[in-house]
Amino acid sequence: MEKKEYQLGDVVQMKKPHPCGTNEMEIIRMGMDIRIKCVGCKHSVLVPRTKFESKLKKILRSNAATEEEPS
Repeated sequence: MEKKEYQLGDVVQMKKPHPCGTNEMEIIRMGMDIRIKCVGCKHSVLVPRTKFESKLKKILRSNAATEEEPS
């Protein structure tokens, strides 16, 4: 399986939706564990990196694209 490249600030789509109904999450902290925040209800949860990677479906909006915009 292809390894997805994600970074801090990216909005990602998870395989299973959050209880509020959306499956879009923003990455707000990275390390051994990854903290993600629901785009719908703003609830955040800390997930082990391996579990996060197994539940990640795709990257919707990359933070790198917003960093490259001219000021």
